[in-house]
Amino acid sequence: MGGQHRNVQPFSDEDASIETMSHCSGYSDPSSFAEDGPEVLDEEGTQEDLEYKLKGLIDLTLDKSAKTRQAALEGIKNALASKMLYEFILERRMTLTDSIERCLKKGKSDEQRAAAALASVLCIQLGPGIESEEILKTLGPILKKIICDGSASIQARQTCATCFGVCCFIATDDITELYSTLECFENIFTKSYLKEKDTTVICSTPNTMLHISSLLAWTLLLTICPINEVKKKLEMHFHKLPSLLSCDDVNMRIAAGESLALLFELARGIESDFFYEDMESLTQVLRALATDGNKHRAKVDKRKQRSVFRDVLRAVEERDFPTETIKFGPERMYIDCWVKKHTYDTFKEVLGSGMQYHLQSNEFLRNVFELGPPVMLDAATLKTMKISRFERHLYNSAAFKARTKARSKCRDKRADVGEFF
Repeated sequence: MGGQHRNVQPFSDEDASIETMSHCSGYSDPSSFAEDGPEVLDEEGTQEDLEYKLKGLIDLTLDKSAKTRQAALEGIKNALASKMLYEFILERRMTLTDSIERCLKKGKSDEQRAAAALASVLCIQLGPGIESEEILKTLGPILKKIICDGSASIQARQTCATCFGVCCFIATDDITELYSTLECFENIFTKSYLKEKDTTVICSTPNTMLHISSLLAWTLLLTICPINEVKKKLEMHFHKLPSLLSCDDVNMRIAAGESLALLFELARGIESDFFYEDMESLTQVLRALATDGNKHRAKVDKRKQRSVFRDVLRAVEERDFPTETIKFGPERMYIDCWVKKHTYDTFKEVLGSGMQYHLQSNEFLRNVFELGPPVMLDAATLKTMKISRFERHLYNSAAFKARTKARSKCRDKRADVGEFF
């Protein structure tokens, strides 16, 4: 599995001094790299500087200190999320895979989450192909084991579910493995289904967030399944999935609603005259959620829910989708269907602020969203597109002052009078 392991001391549960970081790489604080993100890469150093820092961080993934290993994993992940480093990681993918494997097996919750996140970004960088397939073959069984391990932390299982889904979406070359992964996610999120003996409301549990991540990962993988498999899954879940709309957790209701909209889209793509037997009762529930005025729910939750379910209702009733425009650099992308929206949302969750950069530069993501080959920009154009950290700081400060002043005027009308004297 992967390359040869180096001779390193086994992990200790005790955190060693933070000074051990500098002994490995001369780069004293990996967490500072994680926080600075792309600005460090673009403004403060060359490609050589970046690669030097990354080599140091890779060494630090073998450190005795759990905090050091976690910070190193996060630093590498943030670098890969904000810059294409294909050649660099291609040469070191086995070493990185070995480090991720060790951290997943030996680490605790936060370290496992950092390792899983790095695995998914590694696959995003490499794209589909033999290298990603090897990473998935090595790490897939470990991620699956953590996801299904009731004694592991919920947060680690949740992150592993999202990242396992992304890795499978990119790298799965075996259809039986894809079906096995779908089944793994089904075994988790179906535990939230309304049981016959239950009343009309599903009460959330500490596992609900894991169930949400598993449902969303399952929905993502369903979009790359052959038609016959999609039909089977629709028959299995179309009549049970709506029960999740009665969950008392707003995030589960939203995840279930968006997954339902996507299932309708897939079903109608297979059969244009697709008929859903319980349409009347389903639209009734969706309409209630789209106009929910429940006093016991937080205002923010109600606003978010109403907005989402207005779109879900339109999708189910009218086959309509409100097109969104995503701008990145000089380009723009139109999200015009639920499959594209769900795929975009998933990769945005993994890449964070690096999503725009990857849409511009990552050939795999550009293929997924049918954007064509990357647009080549000359240095002068790139310079006009960039804004320095200092300029951004000034802009944000001015904007903050303007907002503060506007709020003050709204609160006290006398402020307007005072300005005339």
